[in-house]
Order: sequence, then structure tokens, then C-alpha cells
Amino acid sequence: MNERFKIRRWSLRVRIFVSMIFITLIASLLIAAVSIYQFEKEAKDYHHDRLERKENAIKQHINYVLSTTTYPLSTENLPLIFRERIHELANIHGMEINIYDLKGHLLKSSKAAFSVDTINNTITPSILRVLRSTAEKRYVDLKSINGKKYRSSYTYLKDTHFKPLGILNLPYIEDDGYYDKELNNFLMRLVQVYSFMLIISIVIAYFLSSYITKSLKTISDRIAEIRLSKANEKINQKDSPQEISLLVHSYNGLVDDLEESAAKLAQKEREEAWREMAKQVAHEIKNPLTPMRLTVQSFQRKFDPSDPDINRKLDEFSKTLIQQIDTMTSVASAFSSFASMPAQQNETINIVKIVQLALEIFNESYINFSSDEPVIITRMDRTQLIRIITNLVKNAIQALPDDAAAPQVNVRVARHGNSARITVQDNGKGITLENKSRIFEPKFTTKTSGMGLGLGIIKNIVENYNGTITFESMPGKGTTFTVELPVIHPDSPDNKEGQTINL
Repeated sequence: MNERFKIRRWSLRVRIFVSMIFITLIASLLIAAVSIYQFEKEAKDYHHDRLERKENAIKQHINYVLSTTTYPLSTENLPLIFRERIHELANIHGMEINIYDLKGHLLKSSKAAFSVDTINNTITPSILRVLRSTAEKRYVDLKSINGKKYRSSYTYLKDTHFKPLGILNLPYIEDDGYYDKELNNFLMRLVQVYSFMLIISIVIAYFLSSYITKSLKTISDRIAEIRLSKANEKINQKDSPQEISLLVHSYNGLVDDLEESAAKLAQKEREEAWREMAKQVAHEIKNPLTPMRLTVQSFQRKFDPSDPDINRKLDEFSKTLIQQIDTMTSVASAFSSFASMPAQQNETINIVKIVQLALEIFNESYINFSSDEPVIITRMDRTQLIRIITNLVKNAIQALPDDAAAPQVNVRVARHGNSARITVQDNGKGITLENKSRIFEPKFTTKTSGMGLGLGIIKNIVENYNGTITFESMPGKGTTFTVELPVIHPDSPDNKEGQTINL
């Protein structure tokens, strides 16, 4: 069962290769089997025809002897008739000749001494019955003695009136030495030819299987590279076989369908995101409108110009309205900041210095800064970098529990290959498993206030400058955000002449 499963797991290339070698071997075995059968059949036909020719020649010679003898033609006189002539006949025709009476008893043999292995003094009753029952009155007995094949023909000797006088037996040894030698020589040449053909078949099978599977491998690699988030390349193989062309056509059609589906999906996601954003903004704007309306209505009912506290009430009313207006302004600013893509500025800056500058606005003593190098250069808008650091540090501070015994926010800058790595680590509450996949989503927040646009804005800025932002978090132990931005050397051609490095 395991072997069958392993064979099923073979690649198409291996299957084609093994199949061609297997076909070559099967063809060689079939040709060898047919050749052996043909040689054996030719040998059998040769011995059959040769015995018949010998038998006919000897019978004609015997008939001549019978027709010219002076003895009366009878069974009892056969030994006298062939007393001297039987040896002459045997020498002329190169055959052993035995003559039996009609009951199967040996009358005369061309051999001087009888051999029990090859000559019997009597014919077996079964041979006599078959000989008498056949229309031709002829029977050929086939047997093998000591590995040698013998043919013995039995036929009647007749007088001039076609009356049976006796039985003529011609023992014949099948000498297959010539055919065996020819067969061995043929098989030797066949092995040599098919050994050469096997080598040629292996080479052809290798290149043919590689050629056949090359197109399939190309299609397989392209299918493995298909991504919904990028433009997938089509396959152009005009000279491919019809089956491969159909597969390529199907793949290209799939790429077109995928691009169309991706465009529709992206459009739908954008529409859904902006729809949800609009709902969130509308909700955030409505929140301050309700207290503003109640405040105005209350002031309208209670307004009395003669009231001695009118100035104080007017001041409280104004502060309330201004506070709610500021809330609406912050909502609008946050939405505007997320909706607008940050413009790339060709400003060469020292990341270490800008990060230190961004941390100066925080007064918390538990915020620590460290850097492996004093200068790490990149090209981006310093305002956007300050925004990144400010948002991450602010989120880290807000993630700290109110009753934290030893709160810590560690900000570190280091070089990592061709990138600058900025890490912001806190020992706060951490991010739960169900919230990890949504942390960069617009409008998602775990806070009781705010719109949840901060991390979305940061991700937008970082990716716009070919950077990455990732995070690791354990609930109850804290979170570490990592930002990587490409760096340049001060002497690099990317640092164009005339630009100042802000150290």
C-alpha cells in the first residue's frame, strides 16, 4: 500500500522518464521472446520436413529393392531381402533403418548391435493402434532421452499389390546445435543493440520529459506566485502544444478574472472603509452637538439682562461652547490627517536627533531613550517622523495601568542592515489576541475616547516611505512596536549635493 502511494506521488517528469525506459525494456523482451519462438518453430519445421524427405527417399529406394528382388514378397522374407541392402540404404541416406513385422517385432536393423536406449525389439501396442487407425497409415513418435530429442516415424511397407508386408521405422535425432548457435548469436546482438537503444532512450526520455514538464513547471511557478494584492504576470507561450496552450489560456484567463475581482474587492473595501469612517465621524460630531444644543436652550430660557451674575453665566456658556467646538475641530483634524497621504519630502535627516526632539514634549520620567549610534541618516519628512514617534509613545503611556508600580517606556534607535530600527517598548496592559489582527484598522480603538486613527496614520506614513511597522505583545506584560525605515550613507549618491543633513 505504501509503495503504491509512493508511485502515485511521483512527479509527471519521473513518470514519463520511467514509462519510456519501461517501454524500451518491454519491447526488447517481446522481440527476444518472439525471436526464440520463431527459431524453435523453424527448427521444428526443419526437422519435420527433413524427416519426411528422408522417409520418402528411403521408401522409394525400398520399393525399388522390393520390385527387383528374386525372393517372394512376404513378411517372412523381408530379413532375407534386406540382409545386405539395409546397410547400403542406411549409408546412402545417412539414417538408421529398422524393419518390423506387422505385429511389431523387429526383423532387421541397420545397426550391427542393438541399443536399448534408441532401439526397441518391439513396437509398443499404443503406437501400433495409432498407426492402424490413421488414414495416412503413418505415425511420428516424439520423445526425449538424456536431453536429446528423437523423432521416430512408423509407416507400412507394401508389395506391388499394396498389401502390407511390414513396418518401416526411421529413428531421427533432432540436432539443434546450428539453431541454438544462431539463436545465441542473435540474442547477443539483440542485447548489444538494445543496450545501446536503452542508453539512447534514457537520454531522450530525460530531455523529452524535461521539455514536456517545462511548460507545466512554468505554469506551476506562476500559479504559486499568484497574489491578490499585486499585479500577476501572464504567460506567453505561443509555440506550446495544444494541451499546454489550453492550460496557459486558462491561467491567463484566471489572472484577468483575479485582477478584476481584486479591483472590485479593493473598490468595495475602500467604499466600506469610507462608509464606516463617515459613520464614525458623524457620530463623533453629534456627540458635542447635543450638549451644545442643551446649553444654548438653557441659556435662552434663563437669560436675564438684569441678572447681576449675567457676566459669569455668559462666560460659562462661552467656555462650554468653545470646549465642544474644540472637540469637533479635533475630530475633523484627525479625519483630515488620515485621509491625506503624507507628501514625500527629500529632506535628509538624522533619525537619532529627530527621535530625541520628538521625546522632548513628554515630561514623564519613566520614558527612556537609547541609541547605538549618534548618527543614522534617512530621507523623509521630519514632521512625519515626529508624528510617528509621538503617536507610538502616547499610545505606550496610555497603555500603562494607573496603578503601575514601575512604569516604563523605552525608546531605542539602532541600525539593522540597510534599515534604521526604532522600537517603542512599554510594560503596560498589552494587546489581547482578538485585537491583534485589528490593531492597524481605521476607527478601531480600545480606548474610551478618540477615533482610533493614530496607528492607521502611522502605518500609512511608514509604508509611504518604503518602511515597515510591526508589533509584539503579551497581555499583562507589555507591547513593543518596531518601525524600520531605509537609511542612506552621508556620502551616498542618494544624498544629493546641496542638501543639508539635520543633525
